[in-house]
Amino acid sequence: MILEKLSLINYKNIQSATLELSPKMNCFIGHNGAGKTNVLDAIYYLSFCHSANNPVDSQVIRHGEEFLMIEGMYAPKLTITCGLKRGQKKHFKKDKKEYKRLSEHIGLIPVVTVSPSDTLLIEGGSEERRRLMDLVISQYDRSYIEALNRYNKALQQRNTMLKAEEEPDAEVMSLWEEQMASTGEEIYRKRDSFVKEMVPVFQYYYERISGNKEQVSLNYVSHCQRGPLLEVIQRDRLKDRAVGYSLHGIHRDDLEFTLAGHQMKREGSQGQNKTFVVSLKLAQFEFLKRTNTQTTPLLLLDDIFDKLDAQRVEQIVNLVAGDDFGQIFITDTNRDHLDQILSASSHDYKIFYVEDGEINEK
Repeated sequence: MILEKLSLINYKNIQSATLELSPKMNCFIGHNGAGKTNVLDAIYYLSFCHSANNPVDSQVIRHGEEFLMIEGMYAPKLTITCGLKRGQKKHFKKDKKEYKRLSEHIGLIPVVTVSPSDTLLIEGGSEERRRLMDLVISQYDRSYIEALNRYNKALQQRNTMLKAEEEPDAEVMSLWEEQMASTGEEIYRKRDSFVKEMVPVFQYYYERISGNKEQVSLNYVSHCQRGPLLEVIQRDRLKDRAVGYSLHGIHRDDLEFTLAGHQMKREGSQGQNKTFVVSLKLAQFEFLKRTNTQTTPLLLLDDIFDKLDAQRVEQIVNLVAGDDFGQIFITDTNRDHLDQILSASSHDYKIFYVEDGEINEK
């Protein structure tokens, strides 16, 4: 998939911009807060129907304006548009035909993004790591989104009953628990298969970037590993009733990140943590490239060189500048890093300077 042209109106701090893009490398240079990341976020929005870092749609509309518009023209022959007015629902269209459900769009344009906030995968709670799995699997398996929606609906209904003052109806509670168990086990199988396939790819990229200095791994942890999920959920119903929410289920799953057999959160340096998440995202890219009907994802690299030593920067440069990766979008405050990438690549590229929301091609 190649994004040939991107048009923005009132997206965050960008009042208006129309960019003719390189099919290989697009570099955005500017100070912090200039609007570089907003360009990448708009590309992400066109793939996932929401911002990567702000779940409230109205807050991505430029201050003082009443609407936003994003349009992407992709090769071969695909146009995606999004329009949003304050106080109204957003409209997503594929080749001028509006989607009935936004979930129908997810996976059409696979995207992998690497950003400074990715360190939350290591430092944050388990919900960050579950979101990582959900984000990747949903891009190549539409039934996964549907199962996740059914599970979350059942979970919400069960939690409502657990919080109620009156004693819940046991038969109704059992129905919601059965739906949680059946859809939860389906989700577990898909997550387990994904992690098992991801581990060797992730380890390959980490070894390349680190110079084979450290051993890392991923370990999937789930309540489904304790036995039939329905039994696991029901055996602590009294305890769930006491706390007012469901303590067991795939909504509590986690991914353990390890360095030399120890928890990455406790052992990793800033450089090791950054190498870990970059390797994880490059492995996602490779995974999606294999699984998503051979569609090469767009790769968004937002300020990824901070906190990395020169050797690791060089290894990342050599990787992304090669033929294995498709269209790439890179932001940086440092022109030297981008020059290093461009000199290592024989592919076409474009450089854009960003200042106060204005974007100009060099």
